[in-house]
Amino acid sequence: MKKIFLLCSAGMSTSLLVSKMKEAAKKQGYECDIAASSLANLKDIKDKADVILLGPQVRFDKERVEKETNIPVGVVDMAAYGMMDGEKALNQARKLLGEL
Repeated sequence: MKKIFLLCSAGMSTSLLVSKMKEAAKKQGYECDIAASSLANLKDIKDKADVILLGPQVRFDKERVEKETNIPVGVVDMAAYGMMDGEKALNQARKLLGEL
């Protein structure tokens, strides 16, 4: 089962998007584990994640996260983030995994 992490400054603003992504995954019949965390916890989650999506507010850290994790990293689409579009964010993660 794929593990998708959403990271932001404190892990709070991505929590609602995680819920929406879980709903979208259920609709798609896609089994995965989706969680939100703080960027400060990167060292704790990097070996557990298959893909990381960064909240737009921490997009400037993308290159560093890619170097530290060596896994696919993306920045959540600004419109998907603002509208809390779980399906769009989930599909973005799946594309990074090469599944779509």
